[in-house]
Amino acid sequence: MKVAIVKYNAGNVQSLTFALNRLGISPTLTSDKEELASADKVIFPGQGEASSAMRSLESNGLTSVLKGLKQPFLGVCLGMQLMCEFSEENQTKCLGILPIKVQKFESAELKVPHMGWNTITDLKGQSFKGIKENDYMYFVHSYYVPISVYTIAQCNYGVDFSTAIHHRNFYAIQPHPEKSADAGMKFLDNFLKL
Repeated sequence: MKVAIVKYNAGNVQSLTFALNRLGISPTLTSDKEELASADKVIFPGQGEASSAMRSLESNGLTSVLKGLKQPFLGVCLGMQLMCEFSEENQTKCLGILPIKVQKFESAELKVPHMGWNTITDLKGQSFKGIKENDYMYFVHSYYVPISVYTIAQCNYGVDFSTAIHHRNFYAIQPHPEKSADAGMKFLDNFLKL
């Protein structure tokens, strides 16, 4: 199976690569449009800040390429947020794959960023096969994707928000599956089997 990880200088891809290696996959890290288009699966990781990540995608000519992909596509963490229409982080116009506005956690009581292990609930679809309600996953984020018709799992941190979303061939998850122990590895394995 040919798995491509999108290279755009906004992802910590090493731990994701190791996780895929444990599942028997040797992914290709690439920003090459043809390699991305011909891959069986595409993973779009991300960490850092939305506007600089979008600038990097644009400078690599990847925005229209990613939106046009037809194979199973997985956005992770910031990658999930960039799949939305807009982010409150530096008022950033994102890819617009999903008509959703990413919002900032606003809480006087809770620490932002939301960092550490939290339970996931309301799990739907093949992505969560073999993962239990209230299993734990590992989160690091200050912005969140609100609940919508695309939500296939959720979490609560002062507010209910989307742990994972799905629209057509596009899937995304907010926590880092590669850092989320058995549940995260199962999620990645499920994605590879879509």
